[in-house]
Amino acid sequence: MTTTQACPEEQDLPYNVFAKACPSRGTLEHVTGRWGGLTLGALYEGSMRFNELRRRVDGVSEKMLSQTLHALERDGLVHREAQPTNPPRVDYELTPLGREVAARLLDLIHFVEGRMDDVLASRERYDDTRGAR
Repeated sequence: MTTTQACPEEQDLPYNVFAKACPSRGTLEHVTGRWGGLTLGALYEGSMRFNELRRRVDGVSEKMLSQTLHALERDGLVHREAQPTNPPRVDYELTPLGREVAARLLDLIHFVEGRMDDVLASRERYDDTRGAR
């Protein structure tokens, strides 16, 4: 997919996330959404069962985690393996592409965590000058 809206350095790329109809936009939303990013980060630690993952990603509902895993699996970032046991056992793990994406996300997550003192100070200054809402 090419577009005339591409930046000069991006014109060689077949996809442009800034174009409304580009399929890369959906994948970016899956990866950077609150639950997608946290799910990928958690799975970077290793294979997990659904309830393990739900406990690790504190605050996610069963429904949202299920939807997130389906989207990430469809995008080829997560592999779902169902074991033929009774009761059934389902494990989730990152694909090689998912590991690469998660590693980049974790770099950003660690950067943000490391700069939270600056962020919190900025929020306080903002709230002091604009009035807390």
